Amino acid sequence: MLEHPKSSSARIAVQVMGDAAAGGAQSIDRAATLLLLVGRAGPSGARLSDLVAQCDLSKPTVRRMLLALVRAGLLDQDPVSRRYYLGPEIYVLGTLASTRFGIHPISLRSLARLSQETGDTAFLSVPRGVHSICVHREEGSYPIRIHALHAGDRHPLGVGAGSLALLAALPDPDVDEVLAANAALLAERYPHHPPSVLLGLIRETRAKGYALNPGMLLPGSWGVGVPIRAADGRPIGALSIAAIESRLSPARQREVASLLKQEAARIETRLGEAGGGPAACIPAVHDRPPHGKRSGTESLP
Repeated sequence: MLEHPKSSSARIAVQVMGDAAAGGAQSIDRAATLLLLVGRAGPSGARLSDLVAQCDLSKPTVRRMLLALVRAGLLDQDPVSRRYYLGPEIYVLGTLASTRFGIHPISLRSLARLSQETGDTAFLSVPRGVHSICVHREEGSYPIRIHALHAGDRHPLGVGAGSLALLAALPDPDVDEVLAANAALLAERYPHHPPSVLLGLIRETRAKGYALNPGMLLPGSWGVGVPIRAADGRPIGALSIAAIESRLSPARQREVASLLKQEAARIETRLGEAGGGPAACIPAVHDRPPHGKRSGTESLP
């Protein structure tokens, strides 16, 4: 199996939210980290020792915060295995949030069809500021699984097939601002994705009509992605398929891209019938740092 280093996306999510946090805000950041890590553990649950190793906090601190989250109903602990799971209050919050992010339930049938028809893993990602978040992963039947992306993972826009599809679908001025906002994070954590490389990938994506990740995030893990657009043309989500390199020859890339486009069109139609789509998913670059030099998208096709 191809594995991606665990917890990196959860750490990035909280670090981006609270690099300058202190005191009470720091405690909230830590609690958010633990919630994300437990959520990513899925149905198998999370062990205390794993959480301690993944969040770089002392065992007593992690235990104390976990117990507080359990008391609040945000986490649950199995009395036998002692593993932690997302709690009932998270379910309630998720249900309430689903009315704003209607793209997820509307996409489920398409994701199931994609995984069944291709045999590979299908993903739904949505933009959030200058990042892309994977909100659903649908396993295919092919025995070799790709584990480079999980539900809840967050990456800078442009990193990964679905994320690249989202970035390439933005207007050029927004692309410039996204790349400027993410420049430091890309340099620190994604050395294979400098803005110059992402600009080249954007050109290729627009020329081909689909995004291709040729194993840049995790060697041997390739992906194809296409955007889902709102009525005004802006990207509100992306569908992608991930597979091992040998399963994504140029001919099969085009075949998979065609299937992805068909399902993206179905989702766009259903969103329109439901009232135009979830406005909350339309990407916006928040808290953009000032920058004087443009990234060079003026010449993008």
